[in-house]
Amino acid sequence: MAVNQLPSLTIFFPAYNDAPSLPALIEEAFRQGERCAADLEVVVVDDASQDDTQEVLTRLRERFGPRLRVVRHQTNRGYGGALRSGFQAATKEYVFYTDGDGQYDLRDLPRLVEQMGPGVGLVNGYKTSRQDAWYRVVLGEIYLFVTRHLFWLKIHDVDCDFRLIRREVLDEVQLTSSSGAICVELVRRIQSTGCGVVEVPVRHLPRLHGRSQFFRLPNLWKMIVDVGRLFVLLMILADFRPARRRWPVPASERGK
Repeated sequence: MAVNQLPSLTIFFPAYNDAPSLPALIEEAFRQGERCAADLEVVVVDDASQDDTQEVLTRLRERFGPRLRVVRHQTNRGYGGALRSGFQAATKEYVFYTDGDGQYDLRDLPRLVEQMGPGVGLVNGYKTSRQDAWYRVVLGEIYLFVTRHLFWLKIHDVDCDFRLIRREVLDEVQLTSSSGAICVELVRRIQSTGCGVVEVPVRHLPRLHGRSQFFRLPNLWKMIVDVGRLFVLLMILADFRPARRRWPVPASERGK
């Protein structure tokens, strides 16, 4: 793959009690990011972690210098709140994010960069083999089926938090969710801009540290309520007409 395909790139991680996974994750972020962009920054959003995340990030900042930035929440704002802080903190022309728990392989990032062509606003990964307990896989498939049909999503795996987004597109959407439902809101609002959306297969890795916050009952209930709120907001109150395309048309679509 050619070096410096993107003019500038922000890589950010929402993190909550992810101290054990962050050193290797951030090192790999710089390694892959430098392959993909001429100008790189890495941002970690520490969502009021209760483990050693703050101390680990302090040591990592000493190693990587000002290219590693840390946004710390004094109180926990939830997954959606962490993502919104990350998008707000990002300063580069393209923004990539994935989770701080290390369950996605950052070596797949160049594959997303290759697909970020003219007219494309979002390149979204999809898990080729989910490395989770069977009940999480089953519940995850149900969630994907329901949200894909409720929100008319063009992608198959809205639950795959491995995304590369054009800054211009992010500037056109306003996110409101604080729960994990923000992924549905993000993809649906990006679709409404009329930009191109591409999916790329990515690897999903076993969890080596900590535990998922998703399957705690308070978080599950909050996300269910948030999905219902988003359905009313985006699919009932919003205009159903297709968005007018405002983006350059890729060569593959010209003449259609």
